[in-house]
Amino acid sequence: MGEARETTHFGNRQVALEEKQGLVNAVFHGVADRYDLMNDLMSGGVHRVWKDAMVANLAPPKKGTRPYRVLDMAGGTGDIAERIINASLGYAEVTVSDINSDMLRVGAERARSWRFGSQARFVEANAEELPFEDESFNAYTIAFGIRNVPRIDKALKEAHRVLKRGGRLLVLEFSQVDVPGLDRIYDMFSDRLIPPMGRVVTGDAQPYQYLVESIRKFPSPSAFTAMISAAGFKRVTHTPYSGNIAALFGAWKI
Repeated sequence: MGEARETTHFGNRQVALEEKQGLVNAVFHGVADRYDLMNDLMSGGVHRVWKDAMVANLAPPKKGTRPYRVLDMAGGTGDIAERIINASLGYAEVTVSDINSDMLRVGAERARSWRFGSQARFVEANAEELPFEDESFNAYTIAFGIRNVPRIDKALKEAHRVLKRGGRLLVLEFSQVDVPGLDRIYDMFSDRLIPPMGRVVTGDAQPYQYLVESIRKFPSPSAFTAMISAAGFKRVTHTPYSGNIAALFGAWKI
């Protein structure tokens, strides 16, 4: 008898671990061109506030004697990168990395019209096996992407590897609503409105059904905090946003 294959979740489905990345890729290939529009519709634009708060927490420097390099993982459309570069007045150098070529295409096209577009580069890469040298970056950011990685623990260890000593990790992700009453409203909105909305805007409800299911499968704040610590990071923090609909996890490589 052969060995049992390791499995993981793809939304509510159990799939072979090695199959998940391909399934996730297919989801985002299909929605790349309207990805940010759907984020606006689903969150009422609040995702922009959360992302602004993430970059404000990072507080990238505006000058210095050495380059300030940021790796924005799963950042294909470039919205986090543009915020970081603008906040640094063009000083920060941001490598936008994503496993999905269509998301990167959208971001690279948009960067041509940015004020400091030359400060960004776009690299197709897997978060679990980054093609960057040890201690290459001052900061690692990932917004609403870590839950799509098949081996989250491996991605966190890679983040630790490529960060310099004193480097920052910032993870913005959907979380578990902790306000009584709001949790039921949020679940109803997620189940009844998000997939149909996705069908209207992108022509396909399935990616947004996966989105709803993947949020519910993501580890609790305490469990994810423990995973960050296990990867070698110190001084791990958890900041809830909007009743913990989303949360910002921060940590340092010391």
